[in-house]
Amino acid sequence: MGSKRTLFLIEVAIFTALALMLDIIPFLSIKFWAQGGSVSLAMIPVFIVAFRWGLKGGLLSGFLWGVLQVALGTGYVLHPLQGFIDYALAFTVIGFAGIFAKRIQEAVQDGNTKTYLTYITSGVFLGSMLRFIAHYVAGVVFFESAVDGQPVWLYSLLYNVSYIIPSLIISAIVVFFLFHKQPKTLILAA
Repeated sequence: MGSKRTLFLIEVAIFTALALMLDIIPFLSIKFWAQGGSVSLAMIPVFIVAFRWGLKGGLLSGFLWGVLQVALGTGYVLHPLQGFIDYALAFTVIGFAGIFAKRIQEAVQDGNTKTYLTYITSGVFLGSMLRFIAHYVAGVVFFESAVDGQPVWLYSLLYNVSYIIPSLIISAIVVFFLFHKQPKTLILAA
């Protein structure tokens, strides 16, 4: 049991570091937005942990990624509560993709590609949309519209959709491709 716990901790640490790296290395991330947000591959490592280890792994990896962004100064924090919502909460909830882990692993063992594609896509969608909701709420509460006359709710919606949706699509495609090429990587050794 100790070796499985050690493997869990090692994978969470490695994939969290990979998420952070994919987010901060300039040529791996498209950052056009002034207050944060980027189209990148950075959510993929959190999804991988979530699909291998379930909720516990996904939530922990997402939380650590968000906290590390603030600790390294790459986060955009105006207020402590905004920082909590935009970083600790928004990145943690990506890990809710892990609720599909068992179903994905069962479909992989059964060789049912269509089923694990569906669950991977559902997990990526769920994690991305929960992240979007957190960023959207923080945007409405803590940021003003950058466009004169535009309601803040509309600005936050458009701002956050502009990078979450492309990142969701990229993540779903890449995660499915990775696991489709090496499906046994989803199955933890007993």
